[in-house]
Amino acid sequence: MKKIAVLFVLSLVFISKTEAQSKKKKDRNAIKEMCGCFEVTFNFAETFQYSNDSLYKPSTTKTDKGLEWAELVVDEKNKISIQHLLQVGNPAKPYIVKHWRQDWLYENTDFYMYDGDNNWVYEKKPKSDVKKQWTQKVFQVDDSPRYEGSGTWVHVDGKSYWENTTDAPLPRREYTKRSDYNITVRGNRHEITDNGWVHDQDNLKVVREAGKEDMILASEKGYNVYKKVDDNRCKGASDWWKKHQEKWATVRKKWSEVYERNTNLSLEAKVKNKVLYKYLFNEEMTQEDEIDTVIESFVKK
Repeated sequence: MKKIAVLFVLSLVFISKTEAQSKKKKDRNAIKEMCGCFEVTFNFAETFQYSNDSLYKPSTTKTDKGLEWAELVVDEKNKISIQHLLQVGNPAKPYIVKHWRQDWLYENTDFYMYDGDNNWVYEKKPKSDVKKQWTQKVFQVDDSPRYEGSGTWVHVDGKSYWENTTDAPLPRREYTKRSDYNITVRGNRHEITDNGWVHDQDNLKVVREAGKEDMILASEKGYNVYKKVDDNRCKGASDWWKKHQEKWATVRKKWSEVYERNTNLSLEAKVKNKVLYKYLFNEEMTQEDEIDTVIESFVKK
């Protein structure tokens, strides 16, 4: 009887491991569905305002469209990295803009949580908090940090989705126009669809001051639809990446070295009156020592 009991327990362990492996495979497949060529529709609208200022003006509703190439740059067991590129203008001779990047890490325990004013607080989480979860780390166009958070991919009723709420800087569409709030609390949902994926957002515009409770200024709805189209439509972006990928691998290598210091991170907004992406977008900046030096110059000591 004892031998039967041991075999029964071993079989349960085997089944559990097999199910876990199958679940992780589904997770990885869902993440990689966000790669390819997409027609993207961006939609943002303030839904509720909570300001006591009678002169408060809500952000204008924003709708925009674009063609975006999402390149799979890392495909490892516990890490998937996707680089987004915008393709605009004449399809015969398009203009390419290096856009955001998203990294997905399995059971990651190292986090840089945004705390306003270009500051990220390093946080080490226990393994038990992130068991079977994937962290999405989102980076700026210059591969500096933006926001990140951990959650479980869910596969149920024919749906595959991931959800997380985290603090983030102001979005690019706002930070040059608004100074009345300094934190975006992002409620992110990534859902894979039959013809692409959807980035569904429920965001809060928050005023954060030291020693005070956060004040919610307004709520915002974001709904970005990524409709998959033939990869040939993004050939310009794909070709651009082949030409420039080595340089940006060098950029990522330097940033990885910065992140691996595992300490709070504060970045300068400008150095010599110039933002970081303008240095890195310079076609003449290709040498590793130059790239390392300019990135390090933005890291506050």
